[in-house]
Amino acid sequence: MLFGIPMLMTMELWELGFYIEQSRLLILLLFNIPLLIVLAHLIGFERTSTFWQAVRDALTAFALGIVISGAALVMLGVLKADMPMATIIGKIAIQAVPASIGAMLGRSQLGGEDNADDEDDETSQSSDAVPDSLSTNYVRELFLMAIGALFLNLNVAPTEEVVLISYKMMNWHGVLTILVSIAIMHCFVYAVSFRGGHRMPEDSSRWPIFFRYTLPGYMVAMLVSLYVLWIFGRLDGMAATPVRMPVEGGYRIRFDVSNSANRTAAAVVVRGEVMDGDAAVEQADVTFDYVPAQSKASGAILFAREPRQDQIRLRTISFTDP
Repeated sequence: MLFGIPMLMTMELWELGFYIEQSRLLILLLFNIPLLIVLAHLIGFERTSTFWQAVRDALTAFALGIVISGAALVMLGVLKADMPMATIIGKIAIQAVPASIGAMLGRSQLGGEDNADDEDDETSQSSDAVPDSLSTNYVRELFLMAIGALFLNLNVAPTEEVVLISYKMMNWHGVLTILVSIAIMHCFVYAVSFRGGHRMPEDSSRWPIFFRYTLPGYMVAMLVSLYVLWIFGRLDGMAATPVRMPVEGGYRIRFDVSNSANRTAAAVVVRGEVMDGDAAVEQADVTFDYVPAQSKASGAILFAREPRQDQIRLRTISFTDP
C-alpha cells in the first residue's frame, strides 16, 4: 500500500484506465507477470528454491495489487457503481501493476531478514546488501535496475508535468539533464546499500564499474521509459498529450486532433455534440493540455446516451499559445 499510494492518488492514472488501448493494457499486464516471477525469486516475500514457489509469490503479489487498488479507488470515490465494467477493470488493472511491484519491493526494503533462513549466513550478508549470488550476477543487476526504472516510470510517465517540462526544455537542458542523471545514478547506486543493489569494493576503480554498470543501467532505464511511454500512448504521432475528460460512464467516442501550425497549441478544448437534426441534445468537452506543432493527438469523449442513431459533431472551441 505504501509504495502504491502516489499512483493511487494520481488523476492521470485514473483517466488512463478509461482511454488506454485495451491491447496495450493487456501487454502491460502480461509482461508484468514474468517480471514478478523473477523478482519474487530474487527479493520476494521469502527465499524461493523452485520455480513454482516464485510463481506462487508473484501471483500473490499481483492479487494483492488488484485487491488493494480496487479497494483504494472505491474509498477515494474514483470507482462508482454506474461506471461501465470496462472502465472499472481498466482503472484497477493499470493500478495493479505498480501496486504488485510495490508489494514485492515492500518486503525486501522494509521487512527484516528471515531469522530462520538467514541465521547461518548473517556474516556474509553483513558485508553486502544482498547475497553474493545476486550481487555478482551481472544480468540480475540489470534486471533489478529495469524493475526500479519501471516502478518509477509508472509514477511519473502519466503525469501532465512530464509533457509541460518537455516543451519548456531546450536542447542544452536535455543534455545537462542526461549528464546529471548519470552522475547521480553512479553515486547513488553504489553509495546506498539497498537490497538488490551492488556494493562497490573499496579497492576498485570507479571507471570500470561506471562503464560496466552505470551506463548500461542508464540505457536500460531509457528503454524502460520508452516502453512505458508507448504503453500510455505518449509516442503516438509523436504527440505526448495527456487528456482530461469526464469518466462517469456512458458511450465513448474516440477521435484525433491535428495541429498543422508551426507552434504548439495548449489547453485545446474540443466539444462533442450529439445532434438530433439541428438541435444539440447532449454535449461534452475534453481538454488537451498540449498538441505539438505539425502533429496530432488522440482523445475520447464520453456521452451519456448512445449516439449510434444521431449525428456527432466535434469542433475545437478554444486553445492558447503557450
